[in-house]
Formats: sequence, C-alpha cells, structure tokens
Amino acid sequence: MIDFSNFYQIIAKNQLSHWLEILPLQLAAWHKEKQHGQYEKWLKVLNKLPTVDADQINFSDEVSINTSAGLANGEIKKLQSLLTIFAPWRKGPFNLHGIEIDTEWRSDWKWERLRQHISPMANRTILDVGCGSGYHLWRMVGDGAKLAVGIDPSTLFLFQFELVRHLANNDQRAHFLPLGIEALPPLKAFDTVFSMGVLYHRRSPIDHIMALKDQLRDGGELVLETLVIDGDENQVLVPSGRYGKMNNVWFLPSVAALILWLEKAGFENVRIVDCSVTTIDEQRSTKWMEFESLSDFLDPNDPTKTIEGHPAPKRAVILANKAYHESD
Repeated sequence: MIDFSNFYQIIAKNQLSHWLEILPLQLAAWHKEKQHGQYEKWLKVLNKLPTVDADQINFSDEVSINTSAGLANGEIKKLQSLLTIFAPWRKGPFNLHGIEIDTEWRSDWKWERLRQHISPMANRTILDVGCGSGYHLWRMVGDGAKLAVGIDPSTLFLFQFELVRHLANNDQRAHFLPLGIEALPPLKAFDTVFSMGVLYHRRSPIDHIMALKDQLRDGGELVLETLVIDGDENQVLVPSGRYGKMNNVWFLPSVAALILWLEKAGFENVRIVDCSVTTIDEQRSTKWMEFESLSDFLDPNDPTKTIEGHPAPKRAVILANKAYHESD
C-alpha cells in the first residue's frame, strides 16, 4: 500500500493542517475503490527497487540520481528492467543511476522557459495541479521549494513519482496525491499554484481558474500554461471533434482572451511571459514512450495545422497574483 502518513505529519505542522479534516478519508477511499488494475503488480515492482545511498542527486539542473560507488552491471540491468514496467514515460527526462529515461516530453525545456519569470521557489509551499510523473516537483525542490505537492488522478504517474522518490533516499520535500483539483477544498494556503497542460482538458475553464485561485494564499502566484490560438480577446477555439487526435480538448483561447478570463476571475498583475509553438523535438515518441506523439497529430502536408485542420499546438505561460483580502 502506498503510505501517505509522512505527508500527514508534515502538513499537521503548517498552513495546510486544515486539509487533514478530509484528506485521510479521501485517500482511504481511493485505496479501497479507485486502484488501477495494475496497482498490485506495480506495488510489487516498487518494493523490488534497490535501496542505495544516493550521494549524487541533482534537481537543480536536471533530475539526476546517482551514487559515487556506482551500481554493479547486474544491478543496473535489473533496475532498467523494473523501470520499463512503468512505461509509458511521458514527462521527464530522468537520469537514474546512469539509465537515461528519454520521455515523450522534454519537460526540462518547459521549466527553463518559465523558471526565469516565476517568483523564486525558495521556502515556498507549492501545488502542481496535473503534475504527471512529478518531474516538475523535483525541479521545484531543486530550486529551493520547502514543500512541493503534486496532484494527479493517474495511478501510473503516482508509481513513477514514488520510484523516483525511493531512489532519491525517500526525499520528503515532494509529495504526490492521486486526486483531481475537484477533490480539494478551498485551502487558500499555497504560495504558488501551477496548472500546466490542464486547462484545455476542462469542460469549464473558468471553474478551473476559480478552483486554482481557491488554493492560493492572498498575494500568491498562479503559473498557468495552456494551449492558445492567435486572435483578440474574443477568439476562442472550441473543436467540434478531436484536436490533435485528442477527444478531451474543450477550449483553446487566445492569449488576450485568457488574460481577460483571469482578470474577470479576480486575479491581479496578469501577464504573459512566454508563448511558444510546440515542436516535434519537444514532444515525440521514444523507446520509453512508443505510442503516437506530436508528429502523428500534425497534418503531414502542413505542420502548421493539426491533422484535423486546427492551428498546430502553441502554448502560453501566464502569471497572475491572487488579490490581497479579496473577500473583504
């Protein structure tokens, strides 16, 4: 069983203590009712991971975990075999005892695009909504975050995170909870809230923005990254069918429309800090993720369009702050 007791002990002593009124019951229900069909298999694999004193851990420039003593060839082969069981690996990359997990997404590129603009991570308590494998949680820790909490309903992502944490000497600065944002009460306690690659999957983007605001303390910072289109504040693409072969894409606003949404939701100091076309170098199939990827989602005769004829993926990073004493 995945054990969340360390997380309960940590938040019992900080501004998240009121979360304990419902969180243990929610996770107990998850253990009982919402486990993936591969849960028991993945748990056995997790328990087979080697316990090694990793004395070369780098979360500042990458996610790299190694030991100066090194692992024997047989141990490396065993570890690599265990890691492949948790494929597909979508968010990364990771270097685990010399094993390079070349993930579908170069999530490090996204981090480098935004880290120069966001408030310094030092001593902040962070929430990452839709955190995937937890790659960015480790980068937040590497930049000084006091506590980085990721939420994502995917059981596979939970196990990918837990195995990296195990290899990182059971680091307790980052935690993953298998929950969606809708399961969180208005905690109003995080210094920074990230939502990256989530908004366009929500049927109600404004409700998602309001839910993110409910997790921030007064003055806290929202980091919102999502697909956008060109146009003025009235331009929003609502795909009639699929977008890039995805059937769960609902709203793609222009940057101007997205800024307007955030301002109407009560955020201040709303500003765009990056807008980049997603390339097939940043999102692609690898031996660690062998399914279709971006090159399969684009029109082979016109890469500026998706296979359905929509504008090809372009992503914007917007920063905003929750107003002080908004409820006064």
